[in-house]
Amino acid sequence: MAGKIIVSGTGCCLVDILYNNIDFGGETILPFLSRVPGDGGLVPGKLVFEEEFERYCGVSLDKFTEAVMGGRPCNKLNIGGPSIVSLINAAQMTSRENCEVRFYGSGGNDKNGRFLLDSLKKTPVVLRDYRFTENRTPSTLVLSDPDYDDGHGERMFINSIGSAWDFQPDELDEEFFSSDIVVFGGTALVPQIHDNLSALIRNAKSHGCVTIVNTVFDFRNEKADPSGRWPLGEDDESYRLTDLLIADNVEALRLSGTNSIDVAVEFFIEKGVHSFLITNGSSDLTAYSDGSFFRGFPVTKLPVSQVIKDKVRNSEGGDTTGCGDNFAGGVIASVVNQKKFGASHPDLPEACSWGVVSGGFTCFYMGGTYIEGQPGEKLSLVKPYYDSYREQLLSEVNLPGING
Repeated sequence: MAGKIIVSGTGCCLVDILYNNIDFGGETILPFLSRVPGDGGLVPGKLVFEEEFERYCGVSLDKFTEAVMGGRPCNKLNIGGPSIVSLINAAQMTSRENCEVRFYGSGGNDKNGRFLLDSLKKTPVVLRDYRFTENRTPSTLVLSDPDYDDGHGERMFINSIGSAWDFQPDELDEEFFSSDIVVFGGTALVPQIHDNLSALIRNAKSHGCVTIVNTVFDFRNEKADPSGRWPLGEDDESYRLTDLLIADNVEALRLSGTNSIDVAVEFFIEKGVHSFLITNGSSDLTAYSDGSFFRGFPVTKLPVSQVIKDKVRNSEGGDTTGCGDNFAGGVIASVVNQKKFGASHPDLPEACSWGVVSGGFTCFYMGGTYIEGQPGEKLSLVKPYYDSYREQLLSEVNLPGING
């Protein structure tokens, strides 16, 4: 592809307030755990809204943090959110000569908002029409238990939507829809974008854009109907118009309204998603392409990086916050690089490889966003894991697209 590739994204961008070493099985947190799906209580790997959580447990968020964290300060403030974190990683995994990554969004004119803006200026992402509103900056209280799931770690999230309520579809300008690739990330936490997602993806496709959607736990619709499937926009046309859908195991089940990943896979194929990736923490991910965007790739299980998995198990990790977001960013970066160097139909296992190692590398630092000291720093750190992962895949048998 001639010229610089433009990637424009919108969706969830917030401040992560990170608390590490929280025992999810401890007595102090037990009263705050969910009993019924959608009740507002905490669930490992899932997200609740601050207002619903406070209603559920009968105490303010401040009282909760005092009770569970004992008044200690957070371990770290960081840039968070499935949209911005994935875009930052995509920008870090590509050269600025070949790709420009842009973000459209808003924040509150408050302390967290100023922290977020100052932090974003330290990344290679270009802010487009980033606006301050009078509402507070979106934030997520992230509780991390590195010993959960046999040492693989897990998190629980309490989200405050704040100014994300204010961001409207008409704030996405013509340049957004003139991009080579548009990415909608974690839009369930930006309600006006999420509820108009089908129309927005349709607009992007009418301009010839590649469309990528990476999802987040949709507590708003989970609360509204714990037994029904989550909507992805106004109607199911959003699936047919999506070139690549990235979701984790729980999100895939809830979007499809099923209890089985095999059935969820059938649902996405039936709805016409051109390609999808379903991650599952430290377990195998599921990949598929119908051949219209990526080269054809049948439903296949791909492993995570064994090298990274072993290091995390040996307590060399930080926490798992942002693993899925960085996975998405690694995939996006690979799409850019493959397109830039002439691939009419990118290779899905190659894209997955960069996703897997980008997501895994996140376990080695605190929070989802890695702030580089200089351009190319993160890529140089991730590349050895990519090399070892490709060797791992080559040693596997019957992996289409890997061994021919």
